[in-house]
Amino acid sequence: MSVRETKAARDTAAARETTAPRARNNGLLWLRRNIITIAGLCTLGYLILPNLVVMVFSFNKPNGRFNYQWQRFSTDAWSDPCGVADLCGSLGLSLQIAVWATIGATVLGTMISFALARYRFRARASVNTLIFLPMAMPEVVMAASLATLFLNMGIPFGFWTILIAHIMFCLSFVVTAVKARVMSMDPRLEQAAQDLYASPVQTFLRVTLPIAAPGIAAGALLSFALSFDDFIITNFNAGSTVTFPMFVWGSAQRGTPVQINVIGTAMFLVAVLCVVVGQMAGNRRKRSKRS
Repeated sequence: MSVRETKAARDTAAARETTAPRARNNGLLWLRRNIITIAGLCTLGYLILPNLVVMVFSFNKPNGRFNYQWQRFSTDAWSDPCGVADLCGSLGLSLQIAVWATIGATVLGTMISFALARYRFRARASVNTLIFLPMAMPEVVMAASLATLFLNMGIPFGFWTILIAHIMFCLSFVVTAVKARVMSMDPRLEQAAQDLYASPVQTFLRVTLPIAAPGIAAGALLSFALSFDDFIITNFNAGSTVTFPMFVWGSAQRGTPVQINVIGTAMFLVAVLCVVVGQMAGNRRKRSKRS
């Protein structure tokens, strides 16, 4: 080997020794910069994975009662989602209860939020504590307490007991969402409206309500999801009434029909569509304000 070749080999080895640490440093630097994004994507994938499994098994054609093993692709369940007895009836009942519970909890929660955020009165601190008790205590405690109350009052279990229980359960979440929004409002905006000779009703409808609307909408959506998904409180206060979560629980004892996965997939897609539409509307508003 000549002197030139020996020198070139040494230069190549030295270049490799210096390149390897740089590559490692660049890799560690990239990982540090994107660690939060990677963790967020992993968490999102972990949360969405069960929904994807339900979506895949909604196209399954099981041989037996249980829909736990993949057999073959089929769209029979999608063509007849109400093919199982009482499935659509329980689904409609859950939707009806969720809508009315959302309306009741949103109206009461919004009024309570304005009262707690804007006015000072006796027992204000106690009311704040009592409002958040349903969020702090286990659902089974609240469910058993409500069942005892209804039994002592002689109220028959059914639609109305479920609705009252769901409103009481969802009320705390609405108050939390709306109160945070109301407390962050600038009172000078309402004062400016009054200086421009706006009446109290006009000030509320044109200034206060639009500002508080995102918190009210968030509380309403959360109430709907909690009411529709609830099983423990409903099971204690339903009597012979069967909602969709109770139907799913009962079906799991005998065999899970594919139609349950179809309903779950449809609701998941509707929820994703609502989020996408809301995000697009928010981006459009931001662009219009910038322009």
